[in-house]
Amino acid sequence: MKWPSIGIVLSAAIFFVSCSTVSRKQDEKQMDSSTRVTFVKQEADQRVDVIIGGTRFTSYWWPDSVYKPILYPILTARGTPITRGFPIKARAGERRDHMHQVGNWLNYGNVNGYDFWGNGVDGIRNVNDGQIKHLRIDSLSDGNGEGSMVTTASWIDPAGKELLREKTAFHFIARDSLRMIDRITTLTASAGAVKFKDTKEGMFGIRVARQLELPSNEDIILTDAHGNPTTVKAMSNEGVTGNYRSSEGVTGPAVWGTRAKWMDLYGNIGNENISLVICDHPKNLSYPTYWHARGYGLFSANPFGVKDFTEGKDSLNYTLADRQSLTFRYRIIISCDRHLTDAEINAYADDFAKRY
Repeated sequence: MKWPSIGIVLSAAIFFVSCSTVSRKQDEKQMDSSTRVTFVKQEADQRVDVIIGGTRFTSYWWPDSVYKPILYPILTARGTPITRGFPIKARAGERRDHMHQVGNWLNYGNVNGYDFWGNGVDGIRNVNDGQIKHLRIDSLSDGNGEGSMVTTASWIDPAGKELLREKTAFHFIARDSLRMIDRITTLTASAGAVKFKDTKEGMFGIRVARQLELPSNEDIILTDAHGNPTTVKAMSNEGVTGNYRSSEGVTGPAVWGTRAKWMDLYGNIGNENISLVICDHPKNLSYPTYWHARGYGLFSANPFGVKDFTEGKDSLNYTLADRQSLTFRYRIIISCDRHLTDAEINAYADDFAKRY
């Protein structure tokens, strides 16, 4: 038997290694491309689009009709919106209540007596309420698997006086079919002390798509920070699949007013098994936070509303001294391939706690 020469064997080995290296680099390049985060400024439309793998994930938007900056819409890795379309671009079968609840936002219902949360509830600005004015985009940083954006905004009273200066860093993270948004917001008292009087109306909120609401056959009457009632009518439950589960094991509507390190709103939209998670951070005020999470689609973390959540047994009424700052850190996790387990969410929450 005649064996091949050493030269032929070495050439074959080199060719195999070379091909393997090229293949691996091609796979890495493809993976980088599918999770690359970039930004597109749309100044005329008052927004910045966040692009992952060439497809829009969300937009940072400051429309004149909303009275605060928002992330809208927010999409899964497959392009399905997990936020309600109304009032900007309504979809069939959606609820059309609470017009101020748009996309994802951060504000509060009683800041020196002014309501920032509920401004625009009827689709028009309440001249007696506060609003958050976008000032500028400070930086945009593209990246493979993660991109970041830094913004500045101003919390102003009805007379236009600035109460708080806001600096926010957004981190948009892509991991295969998983998407995450880390928001780090620092509020600084601009001209005198700022008091956050206890109210349930706050603070880091998302208004979700109809399919992620909790099924219900009853009308519910809700009151805002001013005591004004809103009736949320019962609707058909067709396709409505949502349910809450907290880090403490509480489920369903019972999560409202409880405290937890994270909250998972899970359900199905079409053939997508979705987990939408908000994580609190150990450095945040009132950690673990209280949850203003309603079955009709409002999903919010609120560190301030202690009196409302404890039915008057306790209170906070936090005051931020003049020129002092307070930082809030929140993570949103969006999985569309499967519902996340407690262990998986705990791992993402632990990673979030270590990063910031």
